[in-house]
Amino acid sequence: MIGLDTNILIRYVAQDDVKNGPLAEAVMNSLTVDEPGWIPLVAVAEFAWVMDRHYRVDRSAVFSILNQFFARPEIVLECADVVQKAAYQFLHGKAEFSDYLVACSAQAAGCRSTLTFDGKASKSAGMTLVQ
Repeated sequence: MIGLDTNILIRYVAQDDVKNGPLAEAVMNSLTVDEPGWIPLVAVAEFAWVMDRHYRVDRSAVFSILNQFFARPEIVLECADVVQKAAYQFLHGKAEFSDYLVACSAQAAGCRSTLTFDGKASKSAGMTLVQ
């Protein structure tokens, strides 16, 4: 398995870097079921943030891109079930993707609640607001 950093994913999807875009595409095209690419949770969170904040990609497009990663048998996402649940909630919610990822990860770990100072995360992502 080969670990994939966020910048590989960004360059692959955005294709806005003359040098690194084709390199990222070559990396992604070289992955196989026998030698898959592994995307850690932190890379998924960073990817969603960069797509939203830097590239101004809307929620439905981020969701669609993540689903394309899920559909590829040569890509393994860390805690894929948690990422899928967070992506679905992100598509239909108002909080940041990372907020849904934190809440879904905590729930999967058996936490009875996730505490936050973020009002939006408490309303949209189901976290408990600490006041």
